[in-house]
Amino acid sequence: MKTIFLFLFLIAGILANNPYPYNSGYPNNNNCVNYQYEPSAQDMNHQNQPIYRGGQTPTEILVNSNSNFAFKFFGLVSSNGGHWDQSGKKNIVFSPTCISSAFAMLALGARANTLDQILRGLEFRPSEIKERVIHEGFHDLIYALNNGRSGLKMDMGNCLFVKNKLHPQQQFLNGLRNIYGGDIFMENFKNTVETEQHINSYVERKTQGKISKFVDGIDPLTEILLVSYFYMKAKWKIPFDPKYTQQRDFYVDPHTVVKVPMMFQIGMFETGHDDERSCTILKLPYEGNVVAYFILPDRGQLEKVASSLSCRALQTWKRTLSKSFVNVYLPKFMASGELKLKDFMYRIGIVDVFTDRADLSGITGQPQHRLSGAIHKAMMMIDERGTEAAAASSMDMVPMSVPSILTFDRPFITMIVDEITHSILFMAEILNPTEK
Repeated sequence: MKTIFLFLFLIAGILANNPYPYNSGYPNNNNCVNYQYEPSAQDMNHQNQPIYRGGQTPTEILVNSNSNFAFKFFGLVSSNGGHWDQSGKKNIVFSPTCISSAFAMLALGARANTLDQILRGLEFRPSEIKERVIHEGFHDLIYALNNGRSGLKMDMGNCLFVKNKLHPQQQFLNGLRNIYGGDIFMENFKNTVETEQHINSYVERKTQGKISKFVDGIDPLTEILLVSYFYMKAKWKIPFDPKYTQQRDFYVDPHTVVKVPMMFQIGMFETGHDDERSCTILKLPYEGNVVAYFILPDRGQLEKVASSLSCRALQTWKRTLSKSFVNVYLPKFMASGELKLKDFMYRIGIVDVFTDRADLSGITGQPQHRLSGAIHKAMMMIDERGTEAAAASSMDMVPMSVPSILTFDRPFITMIVDEITHSILFMAEILNPTEK
């Protein structure tokens, strides 16, 4: 039985609120032409999106399932030791949107039970949601996130590196290009040095120079390599002023205390305490209709909070958080992480794709192919930088009453949510802000 070594690398780019220099990159001579995807002719809503049963657009159907997948996956990673190494527990950082889009794109080439497992694992219900609607939803979501907004830059996409003697099915290539906006490159994987340089250069450009060496060692037997990336750069709507950042204690656990640069500002922020889940929530807006939820578990309640996160919790917070004057102390940090997805995908029912039972015949026309590995790398940076004038003026507000104090000086959870599409872009569990 022939096996294609199909390595699936997923990148969840950079989340940052400071401006970075632009990297113009370079042209690629072996890049295939992309085509514009056009949805099927149907009744359209006022945003020119097709409407399906229940009055939902493909994006709305997609986001509901993506959110369920995000919380399920976070619970698995947080509880299953997925962020352990030889030194102990590690920070968790990942993009659920990036992971789900890559496996949905893989579903274009999956058939039979392999396809069913992928869709169900991503929290879609194949008996209720047509596969075409799922792919249209991803197309519309990628377009919405990449469309550009004031003060915000997002770049989400996919790329396929294919052995130069292999001929993928045209239908799969059309879907990759037209639905997911994917780039396609023909490679000689036996020339490992040149291939690694090409892949790393591509990733570096797509992440604005922030991930410079993504792969280090390519198996010369590789025939297909799939890259999915998500880069984000955003500014705080109300920036922190760097002159107020000071070194303060952060309590990693009852026996470990580290010094961290703690940002500070006072202002009107949406906050609240969730008694059911034993945590305090702070909502901070970025420019461009993106928000960050910082979730501070009550002492000793981190595992309870991590396992109780859900769509219902997020909807509750959206209704119940209220604005009040708050002194906010938030660590400045850069966290990165790598997850080997195979074990987690097994746990959610995506099994066959990694075994000899896989049917990925939609990629090459032959069923005897499997996915040999799936890796997700992510990086998140939080700091105080933003518009200098806004930062200066933000400290001039004088509350009429004594503000409450909210200090993130122990492990916490954060989520980055796009308020236009309601997509969860990033999730992180920060156990130690000094960990790189």
